[in-house]
Amino acid sequence: MKRLPAAKRNQLIIVVVVTAALIGLVYFLLIGPQKKKNEQIASDIKAAQNDLQQKEDVIKKGEATSSKLTDVSLQLNHAEEDLASGDAYTWAYDLIRRFKAGYHVDIPNVSQPTVGEVDLIPNFPYKQVKFSINGTAYYHDLGKFVAGFENTFPHMRLVNLSIEPAGTVANASEELNFRIDVIALVKPNT
Repeated sequence: MKRLPAAKRNQLIIVVVVTAALIGLVYFLLIGPQKKKNEQIASDIKAAQNDLQQKEDVIKKGEATSSKLTDVSLQLNHAEEDLASGDAYTWAYDLIRRFKAGYHVDIPNVSQPTVGEVDLIPNFPYKQVKFSINGTAYYHDLGKFVAGFENTFPHMRLVNLSIEPAGTVANASEELNFRIDVIALVKPNT
């Protein structure tokens, strides 16, 4: 630069300054805004990918939840098979008639059932049916009947069991008269 004449040197400096200014203008007016726009697009893409991933996760969970709902619905339907439905008296009589066949108990009387709200749990979605059975049996046979009934029907309970001798004092017999209240859930009308 020292060998160049002053006019040429000034022209070269002006060209370098103008070139630097033009490069700066191009960067600040064209490249800078485009860079910001690219960054904004990249962040929008990242947000959209995150949103898409969340939605895919929800869809996967939805499919799993749907299959779980199907399984639970099948379990509920299976559990509701022994619930009271239709005419309460017919259901109760048929249930006791079929169940007592496997036991040595005589149950000639099934009382008229009453249907009402569940008195054990408030705001329970099912109703309950309550009826009494009277009969005679030997002590061990009655115990087997009660145990079998409670194990076979988990949605029913036997309450208020009363036992007294079947015979008189003069006619002593080992048979017992019994009375049991049966409480069962009623299948909701769907």
